[in-house]
Amino acid sequence: MHFGSKARFAGAAAALILAVAGDFAFHRWTGGGAQATADAAEPAQKAETPSAAAAGPPTLALTDAQLQSIKIEPVGEREFPIEKDAVGSIDFDEETAVQVFPPYQGRIVSLYASVGDTVKQGQTLFTIQSPDLIQAESTLIAAAATLDLTSAALARARKMATVEAIAQKDLEQAASDQQAADGALKAARDAVSVFGKTDDEIKKMISARKIDPLLVVPSPLDGKVTARNAQPGLLVQPGNPPAPYSVADPSIVWMLANVTESDSPSFAVGQTVKVSVMALPGRTFDGKIATIGATVDPNTHTVLVRSAIADPKHELRPGMLATFLIDIARPEHAPAVPVNGVVREGDGTMTVWVTTDRHHFTQRVVKVGLQHDGFDQIVDGLQPGDLVATDGALFLDNKVTAGATD
Repeated sequence: MHFGSKARFAGAAAALILAVAGDFAFHRWTGGGAQATADAAEPAQKAETPSAAAAGPPTLALTDAQLQSIKIEPVGEREFPIEKDAVGSIDFDEETAVQVFPPYQGRIVSLYASVGDTVKQGQTLFTIQSPDLIQAESTLIAAAATLDLTSAALARARKMATVEAIAQKDLEQAASDQQAADGALKAARDAVSVFGKTDDEIKKMISARKIDPLLVVPSPLDGKVTARNAQPGLLVQPGNPPAPYSVADPSIVWMLANVTESDSPSFAVGQTVKVSVMALPGRTFDGKIATIGATVDPNTHTVLVRSAIADPKHELRPGMLATFLIDIARPEHAPAVPVNGVVREGDGTMTVWVTTDRHHFTQRVVKVGLQHDGFDQIVDGLQPGDLVATDGALFLDNKVTAGATD
């Protein structure tokens, strides 16, 4: 009996120990699971905070020291012209640029102008000794002598006719000879005048019975000597290049530009253009479209546009690289922001930094249109009067990017 009681006591004690151990294990398991659940939930809550912030536009608060590098300006309104541009080069106006050839073959005797000289119409450029001129002047002198001879013969015949000492037919022959000689002299004078000899020079040759072998070649227009390919003693003839001289009027020059085939319908003869050249930054020259090519270049699919540009001070030189702008529609009036206030993001969007209190800045996506005189046209996203950061906008953008990286 005693032994059985001890056995029952031991069994009860073992059961109690197992119950306590099980209860402790249950509470430990439930406590550990709750803590694990809390630990799993906490990172999830932390992960939601950046994504919630990312849903709205980035905002920055600047200190007074940082504000020193930021310039804040209100959004204004400006006129944005609707323009087309093209790149080309300056050239002489071919309608006022000529190659000066002698009218007849000859050997150059003297030169009177150099490259760059300004010349007037009729001013002597060079002289040649022309066999054709010598022949014409010789014919002139011979015709003058023949006229003198026939005129004297006619005078004698008329005196003799008064005393009936000459036959009528001889008188008529003398008159005919004199008239033929007079006509030949007139023709000879005209032939010499073709070479540029004046009436006074022709009279002098006739009276002195001496030819003037020098043919004067003058400038055909007012302008500037652009080329000289002649030296004394050189044999020259009409149309045989190179011309001894080239003269052009530099007060009007051409700009030759090739515009794309798709842009060509926007241009028309008579449209006003503004031309700028790299050699004269900040300067513009006024002109008008003079000619639009009738064909499209099959290789480049461009059309030649030729503009006449006024250059009264002779500042433009052929070969200069030039750009022209032309208004093709009425300008647009729109909100405008300086170009340094608009930031292009990595995904291609355009943003600005807007503030209301000049301390807190919010990034805003905008739609940009035209650009003119250092300003971007804002098509959407801003209203006139909004305050935006201009100088320092890129600094704000980099600050956000650096924060996101950190």
